[in-house]
This record gives sequence, structure tokens and C-alpha cells, in this order.
Amino acid sequence: MKRLKVAVLGCGSVGSQVVRLLTEQADDLAARVGAPVELVGVAVRRLDAPREVEVAPGLLTTDAHGLVSGGEVDLVVELIGGIEPARSLILTALEHGASVVSANKALLAEDGSTLFEAAEKAGRDLYYEAAVAGAIPILRPLRESLAGDTVTRVLGIVNGTTNFVLDKMDTTGAGFTDALEEAQELGYAEADPTADVEGFDAAAKAAILASLAFHSRVTVADVYREGISEVTAADVASAREMDAVVKLLAICELKDGAVAARVHPAMIPRSHPLASVREAYNAVFVESEAAGQLMFYGPGAGGSPTASAVLGDLVTVARNRLAETRGTGESSYAARAVLPMGETLTRYHVSIDVADRAGVLAAVATAFSEHGVSIQTVRQEGRDDDAQLVVVSHRATDRQLADTVEHLRGMEIVRDITSVMRVEGMSE
Repeated sequence: MKRLKVAVLGCGSVGSQVVRLLTEQADDLAARVGAPVELVGVAVRRLDAPREVEVAPGLLTTDAHGLVSGGEVDLVVELIGGIEPARSLILTALEHGASVVSANKALLAEDGSTLFEAAEKAGRDLYYEAAVAGAIPILRPLRESLAGDTVTRVLGIVNGTTNFVLDKMDTTGAGFTDALEEAQELGYAEADPTADVEGFDAAAKAAILASLAFHSRVTVADVYREGISEVTAADVASAREMDAVVKLLAICELKDGAVAARVHPAMIPRSHPLASVREAYNAVFVESEAAGQLMFYGPGAGGSPTASAVLGDLVTVARNRLAETRGTGESSYAARAVLPMGETLTRYHVSIDVADRAGVLAAVATAFSEHGVSIQTVRQEGRDDDAQLVVVSHRATDRQLADTVEHLRGMEIVRDITSVMRVEGMSE
């Protein structure tokens, strides 16, 4: 029986668990695939680095290029991350006849087209379920299960670190800094959390989701991005007064035949399914014409959960190799344009520190009206020096709403704009 030879690039938290599962579940994997799956090499930066699982010394190598360019490997699992050398190694693997499984969201979101074209040319598979939302099966449903439907919107919590921080701010009243420190202490946040808290990680995942959902090439550069570092305890408290929570959302949607893709914090009602996603969990909410509303929920990161998604892809790709076929490749036939953020329809929640005197409310309402923005609700909080107006708008373009806020900042009656946050999922 033909043995399928597998090389793993990277042996960090995910790579080490992939190696463990390949070893411990070798018999089951062989039964599921239809042939033995043999681990023939694990590429690492340092042979003597500490690892979560023991790897047979004969499997370890620092020559990643040599491992994937020999022409003897059937499947390459890329878990290095980043752009280079991951891109070069994947391209080399495909050129030398290997199919590829990757969890590299940054590379796929920045230069996925190069990888897909190389896979197409080589007649090999490129699978990447683990690149978005860890163990949650979301990419394959978009690519295959919903292939006969029209997806209109994808709304997701796709970063566990930010969800943990915002959840702690909501449940304990903590500020951003304290909640982030707790996340770091528990291992949910890196020592340098910039990629997570500033939305870079979520933006890469949004690009991948939008590309699959709308059959168009969307890169991370097309995704509008805001992080959560400016979210305050007052913002979270204001959301609570509206019976809402603050979440960092990845939002991908169709509007007049074009794609809008954005990542930013937003208030969503507690009745929305995504509001109940706690701590470091992820969830993706999909809306389509025929299936309606679907939600995918589970652990969005971690070595074992992500390794589960990697092994799922590996089994599929291995079966394809045995059948001498390949799975679904890139679908970009729609080639839809990507809308700039200014043309995207959204809603704002604006807290305005105002002078407490007659005519203020009318003046604020006029400012909204002059920019074509309709007000849904307005309430006053406090009196005298503590007077605040809290306004929630109806839907308008983001440019109209941003221009309204700038107008307000320049008004003599406005002392300060203390909070500006988008609103999603609330009825108008």
C-alpha cells in the first residue's frame, strides 16, 4: 500500500500538537485516509529548543528548503507563520509535487493569489481551514457546503484575545489595561499584543472570509481596521445601559454588488447570538439567501484545537492524493470591487459632552440633519457641567457619520466628543 509522506514546517504550539496527533493517531488516520500517513520530517529553527511534545531526533531538521524540495514528500503542513520564508517554502513544495496544508492567515490574506495560482499550475491542493477561527469549521462550509447558495453577510468574533479583554471589561468593569494584563497572565495574549488588540489578526481573517464568501479576491489591504485599545470602561458601561455589549467584529457583506470588509469594535444587543460569546472563544455568524442565518462557535485558537483543523485538512488532501484528484481551488469568478469604508453603511453611537442650556438638542439634531444622518434615539445624561447627550443614529454611510462627528467637534456648545462607536445588529 502506498505510504503518504508528510513534512511539517514549524513545531511551535500548533506544530507540536500536529506532530503528536500524527503519531498517536497513525492507525486511525490510515483507516480514514485509506493509506498509511508517515511523518518524514519536522523543520525547526533550532534543534535544541524546548518543545511541548517529544519529537524523534531523526525527524528534526533545520533545512526546511531541503525537506520540501526533494520531491519525495506528498504533503507539506506549513505552520511557520508570517510572510517569508513561508511563502517561498510553500511555492517550492508545490513546484516539487507536494500538496499543502497551511494555517498562515497573514500570508493568505496578503498574497493568497500567488499561492492559489501555483497550486492550480501544479495540480495540487492548498487547504487552510486552520487559518481562521482555530478548530471552528467555517472555511469549508463557505467553500463547499454553501457553494450553491448566495452568502450576503459574514459577521464574526475571530480573535480570542480581544474577546477575552472586552468580556472582562463588560463583566468586571475593568479598564482596557487591566483586562489586557489579565489576558497576558493567563496566556491568552502575547507579550506584544499589537497584532491582536489593534485588529491586524482579525483583518487578515476577514480578508479570507470575504474572499471565500463572495468569490472575489480580497486582501488584508482592502479591509478597514480599528482595534480595541481606545475602548474605555465608559464605552462598555454605555453599551450596558443600552442592553448591549462591545465586541471586536469582522464584518464582510455585499452592497450593490460590491464587497465591504471591515474590522472594528461595535456595540451589539445582548439578544444577538454573538453577544453570548465569552472569554477567548470565537464565533462566526453567516447570512445567506437560501439557508438563512447560521452560526459557527468554538475555541478559536490554541495548539490542540487548531491542530484539529489542520488534521482535518490533511485527511482530505491525503484522500485526494490517493484518488489522483484535487479539491476545490480558489473561486474568484465574481471579481467584485471592494467598497471603501466611507461608502459602507453603518450606524454610530456618539456621546457628546455639551453645555447644559436651551437649544443644545436642536443644534445637535441640526448637525446630524445637515449631513443626511437621521437620529434613532437621543437621551441626556447628567446636568450642568456633567451634561451629556447620547445619540444613536440610523444607518448612513460611514463618511456621512464621520463628517457629522467632525462637525460636532467644532461646535461652540460641544465641549468634547467622549465616545464614538459603531452599532451593529440593533433594529431600526
